[in-house]
Amino acid sequence: MVPFALAGLAAFLVAALVCLLADAPDSWLDTSVAGFLVGIPGLITMIVHDRNRKRRRALSHPEFHAS
Repeated sequence: MVPFALAGLAAFLVAALVCLLADAPDSWLDTSVAGFLVGIPGLITMIVHDRNRKRRRALSHPEFHAS
């Protein structure tokens, strides 16, 4: 899930840059910056979830090797 979060963050960052360069309405810039900022805790949550999932899977399936 981490790649999806990174792609979303990148999309909001590009949208913010386009809004700045195109002199878009302030509400559009505010929305894109807010989307980027809200995506950061989501990214952190997904990183922690993936780390814990690897640990749980290694405990429940001994043949699985977490790298």
